[in-house]
Amino acid sequence: MKAVVLAGGYATRLWPITKHRPKMFLPIGDSTVVDRIFAELEADDRIEDVYVSTNERFAPEFEAHLAEAEFEKPQLSVEETTEEDEKLGVVGALAQLIDREGVDDDDLLVIAGDNLMSFDVADFLDYFEEQAAPTLAAYDVGSREKAKSYGLVELEGDRIVDFQEKPDDPQSTLVSIACYAFPGESLSLFPAYLDEDNNPDEPGWFVQWLQEREPTYAFTFEGAWFDIGTPESYLDAVGWHLDGDTRIAETASLEDATIGENVHVMDGATLENVSVDYSVIFPDATIRNGDVRRSIIDEGTHLENMDLAGALIGAHTTIRNGSSEPE
Repeated sequence: MKAVVLAGGYATRLWPITKHRPKMFLPIGDSTVVDRIFAELEADDRIEDVYVSTNERFAPEFEAHLAEAEFEKPQLSVEETTEEDEKLGVVGALAQLIDREGVDDDDLLVIAGDNLMSFDVADFLDYFEEQAAPTLAAYDVGSREKAKSYGLVELEGDRIVDFQEKPDDPQSTLVSIACYAFPGESLSLFPAYLDEDNNPDEPGWFVQWLQEREPTYAFTFEGAWFDIGTPESYLDAVGWHLDGDTRIAETASLEDATIGENVHVMDGATLENVSVDYSVIFPDATIRNGDVRRSIIDEGTHLENMDLAGALIGAHTTIRNGSSEPE
């Protein structure tokens, strides 16, 4: 079995935090979003190779990251894009990767690199092997409003009988979470789908087309799932990991600082006379005299006399009394 980790997005909704770093490298505790996935794939003997599908712009960052990591399976597979409007779409990129890497006979696991899931990938693969058919992971988001943003799954037993990508009026809250497994004999359907001029972007459109042609199944799970594509979802994922606790690096400096729940303060950060709640403070940031809530403060930033809520402050920015300038 081969695996593809989708990591080709530009994460514009998280800019400026992700303008110069892949969102998959955002920290979750001591690890990163994508390293949690790599660790599971590394441990599963069924998976021989892991292709990291990214773009030309972020390829050097992934090369450096993988060179420093202890994982042996991941290898880069680069799509020829450098900007958001050049993207091939997930299905288009997958079809290109399958052709480029010669993945045509092996079973294939496809998982989004910005997925934070509470189930074990090994359990998903066990289920896939039992079905011996295309399989996706499905999760109840508990809100029809949230369901509008995803692919809606309708089941009879475990078999998918209807799939609607981003419906305007969802009739349930069970959605696909961008974790798929395909038997080797199903991979030829990717170019067949694209040859019919179908939507190359979201994989849900492909699943909607696929389930009408051959049996397709859903592995449903409870617990937690986060699609880390927005500041809110990233902070919620950090909060889930911290579970109301805090994580303060030993090299961080705190003086007259009030630290609330779900706060991660990284190496070299300085907090003086501030209150911080439900936020992530990156290395070497300095915050003096203020209040920070549900915010992400990037590395090397210097903030003084600021009250922030829902803020994204880019790296190496100085803000004093409402004025800002790059350091």
